[in-house]
Amino acid sequence: MSRVDGAEPPLPSGEPGLEERLGSVRNGIADAARAAGRGVDELTLVVVTKYHPAALVRSLAALGVTDVGENRHQEAQAKAAELADLSLRWHFVGQLQSKKARQVRRYADVVQSLDRASVVDALAPTEGEPHPRVIDGFVQVNLTTDPARGGAQPSEVDALVEQVLASGGVRLRGVMAVAPLDEEPRRAFARLRAISERVRAMAPSATAISAGMSGDYPDAVLEGATHLRIGTAITGNRPAPR
Repeated sequence: MSRVDGAEPPLPSGEPGLEERLGSVRNGIADAARAAGRGVDELTLVVVTKYHPAALVRSLAALGVTDVGENRHQEAQAKAAELADLSLRWHFVGQLQSKKARQVRRYADVVQSLDRASVVDALAPTEGEPHPRVIDGFVQVNLTTDPARGGAQPSEVDALVEQVLASGGVRLRGVMAVAPLDEEPRRAFARLRAISERVRAMAPSATAISAGMSGDYPDAVLEGATHLRIGTAITGNRPAPR
């Protein structure tokens, strides 16, 4: 779990402003936890490093970050290989194509974007696989009325949870969502919390809620989020896609 309390003295990052931005977010998370009456040790900070070079991830690791999120398979695969000497936990947080899922399973420790049956099927072990790698997974919920957005509709969640539980390749951790742009974030996260309670009735160990990004993580903490996916507030503006 990435530390969010800043209790250990950080190492030099080599990235201008990175240490200060990370410290500011850690302090903000600690404040949000206090406001919610929760312990900061309940929260996992996942730093999303989309489009940033592997060197920045290495600098984050030197500052105590252990959980890193990526949106694109090719980029994530390359970074994971280049940084294999580090003890990082890789979260795939982008929309996952079924045809890429088996490759993602080779390096990702967590897939936070389980949104349809074909992806769950693709992550299952193949017949006769000697030592299948089991990864952690979150069912992604679409909190909007737009079916084109990533995530399962709330009415589809129960069936998808049942499929994950039967898959053999994924250990269900909980639910994930992105707050809609046209809605007050806390209201959206409250709906996700209610869905999480429904999921826990089916799978008591699936207690995690991945919600909250750079602009809305305090609201997510108030509604029970356990995993915060924060990018630009820590990494700075993203470089142009390569």
